[in-house]
Amino acid sequence: MRFSVALHTDNGKQFGVTVPDIPGCFSAGNSEDEALDNVKEAILGHLELLAEMGDEIPTAQAITVHRANPDYDEAIWGFVEVDITPFLGKAEKINITVPSLVLRQIDRYVQQHPAEARSRSAFLTEAALERMRKAQSSSTTHV
Repeated sequence: MRFSVALHTDNGKQFGVTVPDIPGCFSAGNSEDEALDNVKEAILGHLELLAEMGDEIPTAQAITVHRANPDYDEAIWGFVEVDITPFLGKAEKINITVPSLVLRQIDRYVQQHPAEARSRSAFLTEAALERMRKAQSSSTTHV
């Protein structure tokens, strides 16, 4: 999942990073790069705690959503990509029906993109999560 992050500095030498989608998640560093490296660890730590408590993984929103928040007026925006699958719970085997042409296309995609689609199951899980994120994002912007 791609989390938006807000970098901020008062002196141009030390940087704080906030993850607006994960309340209480922040980090810092002596450079922008160090701060971004450190915030990835902070995100992973927060997600691990949420999973241990049985809480849902927060939905990541686009940077444009957070730019409207006056708390981040001076922020430099970026994002951090994090694999959330270890925090989604134990894998369960299911039986689904998929048209054969679609299944072949999925398998071909997974084979051609091993870094982003590790397996058929991972691909289907990510596709489902993305669809639900879009639906949730769409419903919150229309309220």
